[in-house]
Amino acid sequence: MAPPRTRDRRGRRSPLLALAFLLTLAGLAALGRLPFYILWIYAGMSVLTLAVYALDKRAARQRQWRTPEKTMHLLALAGGWPGALCAQEWLRHKSAKAAFRGIFWLTVVLNVAALAFLLLPRGQAALARLEAVLR
Repeated sequence: MAPPRTRDRRGRRSPLLALAFLLTLAGLAALGRLPFYILWIYAGMSVLTLAVYALDKRAARQRQWRTPEKTMHLLALAGGWPGALCAQEWLRHKSAKAAFRGIFWLTVVLNVAALAFLLLPRGQAALARLEAVLR
């Protein structure tokens, strides 16, 4: 008989990291460094991504059509990585596959780098031009 699965203590920090990131965005928005809609985009993408992970986990158990991994990576890259991080811990889905996790963390780095760019003067100017075009 196989020994019972024990949870890695490091994984418990994942939802805290996601929450800290979202709270940081809220603080930046409150200070006027980022528009509040950026926070809402991240929150919405995170909820959507967590739901996609949950549906994929269910599909895996029922041996049904699965969500392609590249779709999950695109959702993470588009701002859903906090939700993906929570899903990996809470649902224990896509948390052991090293290749998937490596690409996932690359999407996190790329996303955070793009967000950091928005905090720079050139990024702020680009964001203002985009908002002007969308109005």
